[in-house]
Amino acid sequence: MKQNEKEFMQMVRANKSTIYTVCYMFSKDSDEVDDLFQEILVNLWQGYSRFEGRSNIKTWVYRVSLNVCITLDKKKKRKRAVEGVLSGVSPFDDTDSNARQMEMLRKRIAKLGPFDRAIILLWLENMSYEEIGDVVGITAKNVSVRLFRIKEELKRMNSQGNEC
Repeated sequence: MKQNEKEFMQMVRANKSTIYTVCYMFSKDSDEVDDLFQEILVNLWQGYSRFEGRSNIKTWVYRVSLNVCITLDKKKKRKRAVEGVLSGVSPFDDTDSNARQMEMLRKRIAKLGPFDRAIILLWLENMSYEEIGDVVGITAKNVSVRLFRIKEELKRMNSQGNEC
């Protein structure tokens, strides 16, 4: 195996959970998540030789992952007349109260637009506003404003009793 292939495989292993986290924010269906994961790997491999290291490798992986998921999400929505088809096995145990709350939050987040979903996902991953801005391509101040609006939207969904 060539050196760049070894480095790439090492990078994928180190960032596998990050990639899957992004995939699960855009789909709950395990087959679709696997498809997203594979598509992300293809895009990462195609861009790996051009990665110049001007940003953190994790930031680059997030950006590629989000771009792939957002692009495929838009294509999927154009093809489907009915939105909200998120079937499959839940990654959460429905008997646990915290798990039910996490599932309700995930469903609410799924109702946000792709860009807002990306921002809240990165925030939930404890990234700084600057890091989030680097990943999605906006300023830290804009991240702050968007996060405030996203949180207000999620609160509004909660206050309406919108369990999705």
